[in-house]
Amino acid sequence: MSNPSIKPSEENSGETGILPDESTPDAGSGKAPKKRGIASRLLTLGFLAGGVAWGVHFVHESMTYEKTDDAYITGHIHRISPGVAGPVLKVLVEENQHVKAGQELAEIDPLEFAIARQKLQAAKAQADASLVQALAALDRSKAEEQQAEAQVGSASAMVKQTEAQLDLANVNYHRNSSLFNGGTRAVSEAEVDTTRSVVATTTASLEAAKAAHAAAEAKKKTSAAAVEVAEAEVQAAKATIEAQAAALREIERQFADTKLVAPADGIVGNKNIETGNRVQAGQPVFALVENDYWVVANFKETQLGSMKTGQDVEIRVDALDGKAFHGKIESIAPSTGAQFALLPPDNATGNFTKVVQRVPVKIVFDADSIHGFEDSLRPGLSTMIRVKVKG
Repeated sequence: MSNPSIKPSEENSGETGILPDESTPDAGSGKAPKKRGIASRLLTLGFLAGGVAWGVHFVHESMTYEKTDDAYITGHIHRISPGVAGPVLKVLVEENQHVKAGQELAEIDPLEFAIARQKLQAAKAQADASLVQALAALDRSKAEEQQAEAQVGSASAMVKQTEAQLDLANVNYHRNSSLFNGGTRAVSEAEVDTTRSVVATTTASLEAAKAAHAAAEAKKKTSAAAVEVAEAEVQAAKATIEAQAAALREIERQFADTKLVAPADGIVGNKNIETGNRVQAGQPVFALVENDYWVVANFKETQLGSMKTGQDVEIRVDALDGKAFHGKIESIAPSTGAQFALLPPDNATGNFTKVVQRVPVKIVFDADSIHGFEDSLRPGLSTMIRVKVKG
């Protein structure tokens, strides 16, 4: 029996069910999952293709290029300092100013050096005059020496002549004495006395000639000593002149060093000088950065196997938003950077920990590549380096 509380419509619905409405969301539900599956598969294939492309690119980059970010722009930086001490008279340049080689940068008061130069010039003139006097004295001494030598020669000749006269006088005397004492009386006693007198006179003359010769020899020695003294005075005068000339050259150098000039074209930086300051010799007062830059890249020792001079390099400067420039390897350092440090490592003592070393590599810019960016490059700027080692 049927339950009277149930309505006929409800019973019919339980038996036959409710027909689905085609306008409901479940209509056509079999196509949507199929579309979502295709999209997911395409997305997966896209990721796989991208990964493969990235992998190929990574392998190609690793085999073709060596890279490092431990690289910096550097250049010639001149530390300009005065060669003399003194008060600063004027400063002619400003910070970050472009200058040319030889351009005057500052001047130190040259007054004290000008006074010292005048004193040395006067001292040198006096030394020149002393040399002239010494040369004149030397000439006189040499003339006296020559005169003494002539007197010695004359005295020597007189001695020889007197000796000959004495010999003749002795011969005459002995002959006359023999004739007088022989009994024949061929000569008179007066003639014998005359020849005896001649012998005595000639003997006295010989003694006088010998004395004159000795005096001439003594004068010759004195003249020779005077010549030596005069020559020594000439040498002393010349030495004084050389010393004065050297001192004058030194003061001229110091006078020239009162002007500080640029050693090369570049930009002034680190200005540390003002008018009125007293500076010391060797005190850095300017830095001058030349307009000639290059890059020092510190590569790992494991990266150097395929690197050599002349290889092309891509240089990206961080300060210029990664602007790429081109260059070439000019040279590779002969040692690791650690060996040039103030305290090089000593692995022979203590515990050893192996550390990959880095070697500095000098890279020069291609002039055409940096055209128009010369003023934007600065020593110390960081760079990214990519060296093409293959292909």
